[in-house]
Amino acid sequence: MSRRSNYDKFPYIPVGSEDDCSVGWSAVAARIIEPLREHRVLAIECYPGTNVAEIHRALQNHLPDATVFLAEECLKSPAKLETLLRPLLGTDRVFGRMSDLRLENYFDHEELSAKRDAIEEAMLRNPVIVVGTGAAFLVSETTPIVYADLARWEIQLRWRRNEIGNLGLANTEEEFSAKYKCGYFVEWRAADAHKRTLLPTLNFLLDLNKPLEPKLITGEAFRKALKTIAHQPFRVVPYFDPGPWGGHWMEEVCDLPCDVPNHAWCFDCVPEENSLLLGFGKYRVQIPAIDLVFSEPEALLGRAIMDRFGAEFPIRFDLLDTMGGGNLSLQVHPLTEYIQKKYGMAYTQDESYYLLDAGSDACVYLGLKEHISQSEMAQELREAEQGRIQFDAEKYVNRWEARKHDHFLIPAGTIHCSGANSMVLEISATPYIFTFKLWDWGRLGLDGKPRPIHIEDGLKNIQWDRTTEWVRKELINRTELIEEGNGWREEKTGLHESEFIETRRHIFSDTVLHMPNGTVNVLNLVEGDEVIVESPTKAFDPFIVHYAETFIIPAVVSEYSVRPRGASSGMQCITVKAFVR
Repeated sequence: MSRRSNYDKFPYIPVGSEDDCSVGWSAVAARIIEPLREHRVLAIECYPGTNVAEIHRALQNHLPDATVFLAEECLKSPAKLETLLRPLLGTDRVFGRMSDLRLENYFDHEELSAKRDAIEEAMLRNPVIVVGTGAAFLVSETTPIVYADLARWEIQLRWRRNEIGNLGLANTEEEFSAKYKCGYFVEWRAADAHKRTLLPTLNFLLDLNKPLEPKLITGEAFRKALKTIAHQPFRVVPYFDPGPWGGHWMEEVCDLPCDVPNHAWCFDCVPEENSLLLGFGKYRVQIPAIDLVFSEPEALLGRAIMDRFGAEFPIRFDLLDTMGGGNLSLQVHPLTEYIQKKYGMAYTQDESYYLLDAGSDACVYLGLKEHISQSEMAQELREAEQGRIQFDAEKYVNRWEARKHDHFLIPAGTIHCSGANSMVLEISATPYIFTFKLWDWGRLGLDGKPRPIHIEDGLKNIQWDRTTEWVRKELINRTELIEEGNGWREEKTGLHESEFIETRRHIFSDTVLHMPNGTVNVLNLVEGDEVIVESPTKAFDPFIVHYAETFIIPAVVSEYSVRPRGASSGMQCITVKAFVR
């Protein structure tokens, strides 16, 4: 790459003034003391992973007259919780079963009852603050609620540093994958269901992502901000992570520090795990992007998506960097029936690879060769997993040359992986952890351990009739001209007919108009330094997008235009857009 980076790693949305945000524990205490005096009790409900000890110390320092109760004292014992969770989590290192367990199930109801009595008695003497996950269970519906929220990426970093374990479990020192599995399949589901009941009425939102830097806004300011965001283009906050196959393209393009071995992933549109930065003057309040999905689902997603998926963002964009790295694992994603029956997930991980950039030797492994032996391939995969042989992928799997702006479609059940020296924009459905690795090229993960392989699951899902000629015809560069005008062209590039996501490529040197048609649009600028997104009716302020940035257009936006800006003015730019058919 020879471009100067203009990638914005910390996009924020201006939503208020500095006066709307209280920063530091002294200011937070001063803000919550009035409702505490009025009601004699206040709850600080916490998303799992929040540093409750920090809150407790701050309350003792700044509100010493208040009696503090900790909700965690009412949790079931770790042994009882392990028994409760074991059927959902199983023994696999990666996969469990999607849970409908509620947060209430984590608590001992006799302990809750006794704690409520103690709180009532304490209120006769002093104001009371109840703190922790489940604090709202210990107070009445009229009690003021402060919700201490936490980004999922921050939770993951704390798990990796062994600072915390899962809710109620004595597993701080357990390996990260086990904690993540518990979070993904059970804990986050329970916490999110509870959060959704509180978002419409919470009195304050407390950002505790940075230790000792609390930021507090009112519930009214929080809900107003979400409504504002749901009516305009926006970006979530991307995060980056190394991997055993990672490369170095993003270090230059996204201006990343070289403080890890490589950068394999950029997650820049995974609303379940990305954050939003709310701008209050010079202050930035970080909230999980999922809060927007929960609070403004129809405006964001559109009624058709709501009816089909509920309050769930169904499209995922991320970047896979193997420039100077290695091949991704050879893998396959489960079929819909399989993922529903075995894992309790409603839909599966259909996806595609769009090549943002490619080295001269870049390739994509996709589909099977003609007339291979299924039993021989299965046997060699098993022997490779046991370390007896190196699996010869090219004996069984097609290796296709990959060039910049190629688009490879990967419906579930298709064996695939990206090769080295490529930069992939991965466009997929949201169930993003359901990957059955078949062969990892004989290497170890960054932790020095073999990464989990799921050959038997994979073999049950491989579609053996997706062979060379079918793949060539159905899955590679299926470009179809839709419409063109003065200075622009719109092309359909996928996804496959069996997938619910459609992608459109716009190639333009002048303004191009987009009509979302009542459904959320997700776009990435795959060519050009900078574009500006505008509303023909002035419904939102102009929005700047830089190269390789992903941005979201809510369904409620009736129309928007995109045109080259700055150094890109008059030059050819390209966006790739995804939406639900």
